[in-house]
Amino acid sequence: MANQAMVSRVENDKVLVLERVFNAPRELVFSMFKEAEHLKHWWGPRGWEVTVCNIDFRPGGVWHYCMKCMDRNQGDFYGMESWGKGVYKEIDEPDSFVYTDYFSDAEGNVNEEMPATVVAMEFIDLGGQTKLVSRSEYVSAEALKTVIDMGMLQGITETWDRLEERLNEVK
Repeated sequence: MANQAMVSRVENDKVLVLERVFNAPRELVFSMFKEAEHLKHWWGPRGWEVTVCNIDFRPGGVWHYCMKCMDRNQGDFYGMESWGKGVYKEIDEPDSFVYTDYFSDAEGNVNEEMPATVVAMEFIDLGGQTKLVSRSEYVSAEALKTVIDMGMLQGITETWDRLEERLNEVK
């Protein structure tokens, strides 16, 4: 089956909604987000690798990770590290989870200059396929514009393509 296209839209000027159907059962798609062993194979845009991935998947738990650019063709990005930190708010396995996403440093200190985002992930069972719906709420329309201008949509498209590839490897 061909890769499904990701659909994106903005609601209320500050909520980015992304949807895509994956050709894999819901429990498997959900597990891709909660297990470091899976996440480090697909998280991030092409040419980037997850070099650190620590997950405590429970409400109040923290996901701390580092993506590093390993692709020399990406010019100034080559060798760059991007640290992130997620704090889980709600988990309703295998239907959904909600977390707050932050830019951070290697020690897990939050970068207050970059916008934090509340992300709600929903996994809809389509009988052997899964519709993934991501709703990212930013503090303002300006904050949303900032990350879109940084190329986030391309990054998420590539990330979800890599998720599809990982699902095909393991199912």
